[in-house]
Amino acid sequence: MTNWGILACGNIARKFAQGLVFAPNAKLLAVASRSQEKADAFGAEFGVERLYGSYQDLATDPDIDIVYIASPHTGHCEHAILCLDSGKGVLCEKPLAINAQQVERMIAAAQRNERFLMEAMWTRFLPMMNQVRAWLDEGAIGPLQALYADFGFRAGFNPEGRLFNLDLGGGSILDVGIYPLALAVQLFGEPNRVQAIANLSPTGSDEIALFNLGFPGGAMASLSSAIRATTPMEATIVGENGLIRLHRPFWKATLLTIEVQGKDAVTTARPFESTGYQYEATAAMEAMEQGLLEHPLMPWGDSLILARTMDEIRNQIGVRYPGE
Repeated sequence: MTNWGILACGNIARKFAQGLVFAPNAKLLAVASRSQEKADAFGAEFGVERLYGSYQDLATDPDIDIVYIASPHTGHCEHAILCLDSGKGVLCEKPLAINAQQVERMIAAAQRNERFLMEAMWTRFLPMMNQVRAWLDEGAIGPLQALYADFGFRAGFNPEGRLFNLDLGGGSILDVGIYPLALAVQLFGEPNRVQAIANLSPTGSDEIALFNLGFPGGAMASLSSAIRATTPMEATIVGENGLIRLHRPFWKATLLTIEVQGKDAVTTARPFESTGYQYEATAAMEAMEQGLLEHPLMPWGDSLILARTMDEIRNQIGVRYPGE
């Protein structure tokens, strides 16, 4: 049995806790919030035994094996290092940190303490992505040429909320743009060309961003993210001999269509139970059981590529976070 702790008790933590119920041999032993009242309420909802009013108390609990970091973006680096230095494995909500420099510090902490660290890019572990990998491994659509993907929704403008507040790492790119970007990196690796434009909110965060990427070998990706506009939320992977569609919402698609030249299109269902977060939790536990410090499907190198690319996109559109 693997004992889990959850650091911070917001909406994403709730989704993770709901999914963790479906992860074999996982137990949610403890949760922590900076508010004891919030920790108590979260614990009552999910039947958690240990309820902490400080992150330090969670990190130093000797019975916890791994901590899921669910704090706002700007807290990820500090909180992950706190847990790693306390001997815990860490599954940290995406983005792993707000910039590449922080990601490097987190990786160094994992190496220094010989503890597992993974960015919680949960989509890579869903059943639909297993199917995509199988098609690509067999060369079903030929050599890859391009990716078209978007993730946008319309949120009400709240200058103090985490989506728009730069002090909390606000903006569409870090919040939802990372989904199409992570798919591009999974398919093509690190881009060598980045072109980005964006509209900024009154707080200086990006409301909608368009970014085109070029990769060694000639593959390209046309991506977008938005927090003030609803977009199709689909992804299309293009190869020389066909394409794969990840139907809306692409990052947690349960329907996929493959279209190969000269053949009829085939749509495949890949449903999942609960929130789907159980798959990344299971992957993290399996990696830890094998003595791994990183997971091969979401390695540190990919997290660094994501952070460096988002840094470059933000540099081009003029979004800076405090302290940068």
